[in-house]
Amino acid sequence: MDDRTRSRHHLGFWIVAVVFVLVMSYATVPTPLYPLYQELDGFPVAMITVIFAAFAAGVMLALYLAGHVSDWVGRRRVLLVAVLLSIVAAVIFLLWPETAGLLVARVIDGLSVGLLTATATAHLGELRAVARPGEGPALAASLAGAANIGGLALGPLIGGLFAEFLPAPLVLPHAVYLVLLVAAAGALLIVPETVTRPDELPAYRPQRLAVPEGGGRVFLLAGAAVFSGFAVFGLFTSLAPTFLAKTFDETDHLLAGIPPFAVFAAAAIGQVALAGLSLRRQLTIAIITCIAGLGLVAVGAVVPELIAFIVGGAIAGVGVGLLFKAATSTVLAVADPARRGGTLALLFLVAYTGLTVPVIAVGVALVSIPPVPVLLVFIALVLVGTTLAGLTMRRDAARAAASIAS
Repeated sequence: MDDRTRSRHHLGFWIVAVVFVLVMSYATVPTPLYPLYQELDGFPVAMITVIFAAFAAGVMLALYLAGHVSDWVGRRRVLLVAVLLSIVAAVIFLLWPETAGLLVARVIDGLSVGLLTATATAHLGELRAVARPGEGPALAASLAGAANIGGLALGPLIGGLFAEFLPAPLVLPHAVYLVLLVAAAGALLIVPETVTRPDELPAYRPQRLAVPEGGGRVFLLAGAAVFSGFAVFGLFTSLAPTFLAKTFDETDHLLAGIPPFAVFAAAAIGQVALAGLSLRRQLTIAIITCIAGLGLVAVGAVVPELIAFIVGGAIAGVGVGLLFKAATSTVLAVADPARRGGTLALLFLVAYTGLTVPVIAVGVALVSIPPVPVLLVFIALVLVGTTLAGLTMRRDAARAAASIAS
């Protein structure tokens, strides 16, 4: 393979990574803006949960209906559709800021993210394999996870900065992202395709809800890990401003974006910084940080102490990020290369179910129960899920290492 081909794939890798970050960050920009929409439209706190659920429903619908389609029609085509959907969502946010418009825009934004996540993750790995053939898949998986979660981290901070310091906070962020997304769509046109389109496309059917052949146990543990971990992400993404206002009496818009930013940023940084460690050591750190971080979040809520709440979320974020990376890596290891996109789509479907269902339950509970007891029950359940999944995955990693050594 010549140097020109490697250079094209290297450039394509970074274009897809930037587009990944851009689309994922736009998905969380509305987090600190929800109180402003609530003030504008007069909807109750529970509606924030419904709006967030609309986004997650769009993600899961796209993953189920089309998460595997890039395996046939090509990665770049599906990425272009994902970016175009984000553009449509931005236009709706600008032209229809009422509650119904928010619901429609969030569903479409969710469809965009659902198409993007598995496709971009697979595309990054394939582009990197051509650009750096001797490198192995670990670094590409780390960078894909960092782009995914790092984008989610940037969104709340960017939304908070717009809301606090710039005019028209319900207009300007969407207008800026609209321009950037159009530019991203143009940049994708020069990215090399990594999937050879078959002469005859297979008959379409929705994503098969089946685990990789021979990888049932691996996928079950990975699914449990991402479900529990994304429940933490969902809590901070959707309801952080509500907890800040009710528990800590804080209504600053920039501050509302800091807890979700801290959680996602810590997850992304942890994935990259600890990429050189063995899977077993990464899982050990994941378990410890999840226990310590979620415990500190609980203490911060009870005292109450805002710094403890935010720092605890960041510490837990490191653990969740490592669990997510470990789950993605182990599932990719057992996936059929011809069905890699579909396998990742199923894993992300489980993850976004974890992002949605627990948060809806929390939102419903907040209607009649004070926030601190609701948060403590949520933390206890998530702590059990992440710890058990992490311990079991760690034990399996140790057995695999021992088997290789012998």
